[in-house]
Amino acid sequence: MTLSSGYGRSSRNSSCPAFEVVLKRGSSVESIHRVHAVVCDAKGRILMKAGRADHETFVRSALKPFQALPALSSGASGSYDFGDRGLAISCASHAGTAEHAREAFRLLWNAQLEPDDLHCPIPAWGHSPLEHNCSGKHAAFLATSRKMGWPLESYLQGDHPLQQEINRRVGEILGLPAQELVAERDDCGAPTLLLQLSQIALLYAHLGASTHAELEQISRAMLAHPKLVAGEGRFDTELMSRSHQQVISKGGAEGVQCLSRTGDGLGVAIKVEDGSRRAKQAVALHLLRQLDWITQGSLDELEDKMLIIGPGLRLEVKGELRA
Repeated sequence: MTLSSGYGRSSRNSSCPAFEVVLKRGSSVESIHRVHAVVCDAKGRILMKAGRADHETFVRSALKPFQALPALSSGASGSYDFGDRGLAISCASHAGTAEHAREAFRLLWNAQLEPDDLHCPIPAWGHSPLEHNCSGKHAAFLATSRKMGWPLESYLQGDHPLQQEINRRVGEILGLPAQELVAERDDCGAPTLLLQLSQIALLYAHLGASTHAELEQISRAMLAHPKLVAGEGRFDTELMSRSHQQVISKGGAEGVQCLSRTGDGLGVAIKVEDGSRRAKQAVALHLLRQLDWITQGSLDELEDKMLIIGPGLRLEVKGELRA
């Protein structure tokens, strides 16, 4: 695995070779995943990349930390006693454990709401929408709408005041008018945004740099309660748990993975063209080794724990970040 070590300016739209994550069975190639990656600072400068920085993708669940902003600005988080645990579950793509369901229920209860008010589906294996991996986000949406006196039944509609406020806040960070943002419905029913990879990296650079007090609260909550953000054995939880509260990790479906480090204001956005989870995790660990954001021992543990793919198989990451 080879990575360039220099930081520098890069053209936003120029292309360089993407990473290739190669799955080998014995000495033979079985699968190849193409992966785009961008490293950006909070001023929007692209420092390193592989592939296209302007590659467009839906942010999916990696948008959740920013979808939680209205819960803070509205005062809902204070009125309904979210605390750090409530903010963490608001940003979660969780495993649906009893602990996760209880925390989502607590937000609803404090806002005098019921699980039946949630519009996320019941998982095929479950019995309640509280077990859905996005239930915390939906509970925060409802609590914010309750606090603001906005309609509850239509909280997922694109023209609902809550969704418009989310778009406004994201547009504010990106320096774009909210009306220019393209939104489509995610699997849980909530809108998600179509952005360039460089824009997603910029969002995470702001999260790590805590350029707003609300972003600092969100990053602190995610790092304080990594098990609530995902769950035991899941990539985001395992990485944040080993980062000494320095690296924020949030994945999204279809091969989206985002990282940021508190303090220095760098954001990383990764997109696997074919949506592979194993490929995004392999590239994330590959970049963390280059960026030196966590210890080599922790990286070795993560690779051993998260990149288990079966006997006789191995993953190789080919390519380099270029300034």
